[in-house]
Amino acid sequence: MNEEILSQAVYTSAETQKLLKISNSTIKRLLKRGLIKANKVGGQYRILGKEILRVVSPDIEKEAVESYMSVKRKVVNKINKW
Repeated sequence: MNEEILSQAVYTSAETQKLLKISNSTIKRLLKRGLIKANKVGGQYRILGKEILRVVSPDIEKEAVESYMSVKRKVVNKINKW
């Protein structure tokens, strides 16, 4: 069953986890690193639907790949200097 993500709706971290089909540790990591922007209310995160949609957009994936490749190049260059 596919659920539609509503841009103006507010989701909990558990709901976001289910929508994105990711593990609990992954959602925590994304929130902690600020890759998913959220507000903490009463000790629990609240995430806007538009934020979830932003995460799954192709532009974000492109940014993530570019970031990964940049880090990878730095690591390879550092290792090659040894």
